Amino acid sequence: MSAGLIRRSRLLLTQPVALAFAMLASLAGASTAVAAQAKPSESSASGSVTDPLGARVPGAMVTLLNVTGQRVADTRTDSDGRYTFQRIAPGTYQLKAHADELVSAAIDPFIVQPGDAVVVDVALKVGLYEERVVTAAATEAPLSQVGASVTVIDEGTLEALGKPDVHEALRLVPGTSVVQSGARGTLTSVFVRGGTSSFTKILIDDVAANDIGGAFDFGDVATTGVDRVETLRQANSVLYGSDALTGVISLTTRRGRTRVPEALVSIGGGNFGTDHEDVSLGGTARQFHYFADFSHFATDNHVPNNAYHNKTFASRAGWTAGNGSDLSVTVRHTTSSLGTPNGIDLYGIPDDSSQAADATYVNGSFQTLIGRRWQTTVRFGSMDQSHQSLNPSPTGEPFDPFDFGSPNYLGHLVTLTGANGYSVTGQAILDYGAEYPQTFEAASTRRSGYGQATGHLSGWLDVSAGGRVEHEDGYTLYAGSRSPTTRTNAGAFAEARTAFHRTFVSAGVGYDHNAIFKSAVTPRVSAAAYLRQPASPVTLGDTKVTLNAGTGIKAPSIAQELSSLYALVQLLPAETRPAVAGLSPIGPERNRGFDVGVEQELWHGRGRARVSFFHNAFSDLIEYVNASVLPQLGIPPAVAGATGYGAYVNASSYAARGFEASGEVLLGRFVKVTGTYTHLHAVVNESFTTSALEPAINPAFPAIPIGAYAPLVGAAPFRRPGKVGSLLVAFTRDRFQVALAGAFVAKSDDSTFLSDGYFGNSMLLPNHDLDGAYQKMDLSGSYRIHRRLRWYLTVENLLDQHYAAVFGSPALPLSVRTGVTATIGGDGLRRP
Repeated sequence: MSAGLIRRSRLLLTQPVALAFAMLASLAGASTAVAAQAKPSESSASGSVTDPLGARVPGAMVTLLNVTGQRVADTRTDSDGRYTFQRIAPGTYQLKAHADELVSAAIDPFIVQPGDAVVVDVALKVGLYEERVVTAAATEAPLSQVGASVTVIDEGTLEALGKPDVHEALRLVPGTSVVQSGARGTLTSVFVRGGTSSFTKILIDDVAANDIGGAFDFGDVATTGVDRVETLRQANSVLYGSDALTGVISLTTRRGRTRVPEALVSIGGGNFGTDHEDVSLGGTARQFHYFADFSHFATDNHVPNNAYHNKTFASRAGWTAGNGSDLSVTVRHTTSSLGTPNGIDLYGIPDDSSQAADATYVNGSFQTLIGRRWQTTVRFGSMDQSHQSLNPSPTGEPFDPFDFGSPNYLGHLVTLTGANGYSVTGQAILDYGAEYPQTFEAASTRRSGYGQATGHLSGWLDVSAGGRVEHEDGYTLYAGSRSPTTRTNAGAFAEARTAFHRTFVSAGVGYDHNAIFKSAVTPRVSAAAYLRQPASPVTLGDTKVTLNAGTGIKAPSIAQELSSLYALVQLLPAETRPAVAGLSPIGPERNRGFDVGVEQELWHGRGRARVSFFHNAFSDLIEYVNASVLPQLGIPPAVAGATGYGAYVNASSYAARGFEASGEVLLGRFVKVTGTYTHLHAVVNESFTTSALEPAINPAFPAIPIGAYAPLVGAAPFRRPGKVGSLLVAFTRDRFQVALAGAFVAKSDDSTFLSDGYFGNSMLLPNHDLDGAYQKMDLSGSYRIHRRLRWYLTVENLLDQHYAAVFGSPALPLSVRTGVTATIGGDGLRRP
């Protein structure tokens, strides 16, 4: 990395952190002043107790616990379902409640200061219902009152899996397909309900982490410091703006919870030269909480030139006041390096390329209550990303059959066999003739502000409204040519939520003003209704039906913006620029989606099953269209010719529909089984790429048209398996914890993307079912040797299956990691 780039990266990191702390300090000062004026003379804690449908529960027993889980006081709710604890000493407390067979869901500890009147509402649960979700609506809500398709992976599940990568946990989410292009650290894409990997909004502590245009690589996202992962599987640009075409994946950093500082130190290693170290520290000090975690992971992987290194730092610090105010700052920074051998099975020889990446996410948020009816939230977010790749020299056998004077370089002689049974033998171009070393660099920054107000207008109606503004800068640099962009975007939304007769409805509309495509309006509605209401556990419990419909948008990437038809025409001199009526900037990619589903509680509350049907219609998709084809889209030939080779335009569309099923069951006291299954049917409806209009023909298969670089019309998009399943069996008892996780993936369409030495198609294979099916089984376990010392073991690809999620790039074979984790300090905080 150049010294200038390093200085720029440090400046970009320092500015948002300083601004965030300055803003939050001023907000904290203002909040403290307000709280000081309003404090009563004695401390108290009060709130309401509600059932899974939000109805208040009279006569419920509520217990106040101190930080070590010891009982402080008991009380019962009154006829209106409210409780009060008077004259309580300052400190950190927890609550638990129960009524008949209903028990309280997990509640975070809360802090009481002298004179505080703390309000803590308690939601009771039946059976497995207990999560509260944050991505489905403008405010947090119990999962039992949400119609959206949401899955939460909590800290306990992440610990049971024992994986260093977040994407491994995402394999447990229904409707989601995880595709990793090789071993550890390689490009990892997540496809939600048939959308592309750039159609899902990624939030890291509420900071939009997608690159400009939506791209995001999960290959570098470690579980370091992650408290929970929440996945929303439906279009929701109302709340999240651009990139939320198929849903949202939100990562949340842990917070300190113990009065005595608690440190965890973990050291481990494994085969393929793997070592993994992690150290964290967290705790509370009066109304302040703090947490920080640093990890280092390194491995050589199993093929040459594929070593991977990752360093991740995650932290959260905050201040909580008894008047409902909460101040929080999070910082997450990742730096990584990776050797990139290219598809080694495609060439039989590793390339000598490498890449490095750096990402920093900073969030500052402040929320407070105004009376008992209004809550306000203000957030500042910052994202900085950079990526560099280097190919120092050409690899392979020089080959120049046309005497160009600059040979291309071929890989070894290989035989490629697809899962569809077709085979080819030959040599493919690994590196093209050009000047070396070849470098590529890309960077993007985003500064954002967000504000929201939510009002509880009545017992059946809540309303929220808010706005956001963001400034984006980015560039790509290749062969000395720098392509920059600057965008300032804004958006606003309004949402209403109501509940009546065991039915919950959320509806909203969003407006986005983007620097490129100007304006877009996105509506959304979500509903859940109970045919059978939650009650004391019975053989066949509650039955919940859901309905969701909405639209999503995605902004163009930097390359799509700068090489769009409109942009290229504007570059022409005014005197030679052809006049085109109605020519406008490139527009957003769009999705109209809906889903319907049903959930059923089973077996006396010990099991729950769900099934949903979904349909996504993706339109106005951006693709590169050759200049000779542009007239087919109504572009005058003179304008098409002025673009040179072609341009990006909104021209493609495809549909994805299917169903997803999931369920979990408790077997006795110690075993929990979770399973998912997704069936997907996706088909390209329209495309004007050269690959789609002029299919390639391999002489070995003259009757089979092939999409060399893009799928054909009527075929499935690449790397979208039609069937995906997952399984997790977790056993926990006393000192032991064991988990068996499985991912089951069917065949999918793809391309080899290869050219032979004569630029021919002899190394292409038919697209259909090119990528093979595979089953990835992983085993993890731990044993607590001492209350402060734990031994762990993780075995991935337990069956040692040879497979490649991306054709030609083999995944890791059986890999083993083991180590110990020591706990220092802490005060044994327990959850009720």
